[in-house]
Amino acid sequence: MPRPNVLYISYDGMLEPLGQSQVIAYLEKLADEYAFRILSFEKPADRADAAKVAALKARLDAAGIIWHPMTYHKSPSVPATLFDLAMGTIMAIWLCWRHRVRIIHARSYVPALMGRIAKTLSGAKLLFDMRGLWADERTDGGIWPPGGGVYRAVKGLERRLLLASDHVVTLTHNSAREIASFDYLQGRNVRLDVIPTCADLERFRPDPEIRPDCFTFGYLGSVGTWYMFDEVLDCFALIRQHIPDARLLVVNRKEQDFIRAKIAEHGIPTQAVEITSADHRDVPKMVARMSVGAAIIKPVYSKIASAPTKLAEYLGCGVPCLGNVGVGDMKEILEDEGTGVALTGFDKTDLAAGVERLLKLAEDEGLAARCREVALRLFSLDGGVADYRRIYAGLLA
Repeated sequence: MPRPNVLYISYDGMLEPLGQSQVIAYLEKLADEYAFRILSFEKPADRADAAKVAALKARLDAAGIIWHPMTYHKSPSVPATLFDLAMGTIMAIWLCWRHRVRIIHARSYVPALMGRIAKTLSGAKLLFDMRGLWADERTDGGIWPPGGGVYRAVKGLERRLLLASDHVVTLTHNSAREIASFDYLQGRNVRLDVIPTCADLERFRPDPEIRPDCFTFGYLGSVGTWYMFDEVLDCFALIRQHIPDARLLVVNRKEQDFIRAKIAEHGIPTQAVEITSADHRDVPKMVARMSVGAAIIKPVYSKIASAPTKLAEYLGCGVPCLGNVGVGDMKEILEDEGTGVALTGFDKTDLAAGVERLLKLAEDEGLAARCREVALRLFSLDGGVADYRRIYAGLLA
């Protein structure tokens, strides 16, 4: 029996680490049941790397996945996005007609608009994988003015996509409750599922051969826009008041000069800090060296839909996390599950109280095993694949 055809549309490139960990890793596990075509938008620099392109194509060919890369255009922002939208929509329509696509799986808003048009002309089912509240995220990040024309247009698009989609996926339970409360969805049978950002827990797992040499406060990934790195450094300074030989391990690829400047600004001795970069395959070894990981994020409205990948990676390696309330389901995961501490504020008193609770929690001998168990239950790649398999089957039924 032939596999049903699925068109997966992503505005993120498959040549980027995110595309490989958050798209391809799922589709490879579903490709025995579904015939996937990926329509993605690749950065010009990535497409120019012939070795990288060949390696990815070989990986996709081995899984039986067909890749249709298009070029991503960045500026000027709105015209470039509209151009990509037009070209992507034409390609999506052609692929749906040519290959009798049964399901269009659209990752975020721009791909979902392409998919919405292609659905109308082809009869395919549309899965809107939201990934977040895009318009609110752009406003909260200072990219679009609050209530401006672009914001209103995208919120209108969000409404049309939610009403037109055959199934919707969001990253957190808090965002699912918010979406379900939208006025225009009341009385409508909207099929809505929560699938958080998952991690490959076969790779992100405790490593018995790697242990922190001393108490190590870890930070993984970007420090810009949403991440409150000043507060991370404030917490590390407080940790050193309790544990003078504590160390800070920062794993970051592109912002190391900024990080060094911030560390100097906070008066933290350079000998107490290690700043390094790592290929994605080596990140689990870095996390295994941490006693605690940090994920302190601005608690703005749009972040109720955020599921930080680093949280799943910390917990998968048996490492507890210092986070904060107002971000996705972080409070429930850290506080209710006993896998870390969620800060309720950011003044000196709040940070000091949070650090004291964190250090007390770190003494729990069962903590690492509990973090791993929660990661397996909430963030397993296999669990996410099973959820998508169930959704696909429902759409075909």
